[in-house]
Formats: sequence, structure tokens, C-alpha cells
Amino acid sequence: VTIICERPKIAPYRDRMIERVADILEISPGRVSVKATTTERLGFTGRGEGIAAQAVATVRLPL
Repeated sequence: VTIICERPKIAPYRDRMIERVADILEISPGRVSVKATTTERLGFTGRGEGIAAQAVATVRLPL
């Protein structure tokens, strides 16, 4: 998961977010990545009007 925002800072919440996503997906926390970035004050996230997120999942079907 990539969280895009100027504020709040994600670091204080990162570990709990990883734990929560892992719990929901029933996977090990070591298989979850949460990072944050900014848009350098561009767009609605840069103006502090909201937060955006992107998520990528790899899904493997049983053989």
C-alpha cells in the first residue's frame, strides 16, 4: 500500500496499519508493505484536502 498525503505523518501509524491489513487478509505481516509519499504540494493531496492510496496485490490461484 502506498499512501499519498502531506499530513498526517504515517510513521506513527504504519506498524498498526500493517498488522490490520495482515489480519484482514489472513496473511503474515511480513507480506504486507505500507509506505508513504507526498505530491510535493501538488493537487488535492498537496493542498491537504485529502489522502490518496494505491494498493497492489499478487494473487495466486491453487494449481
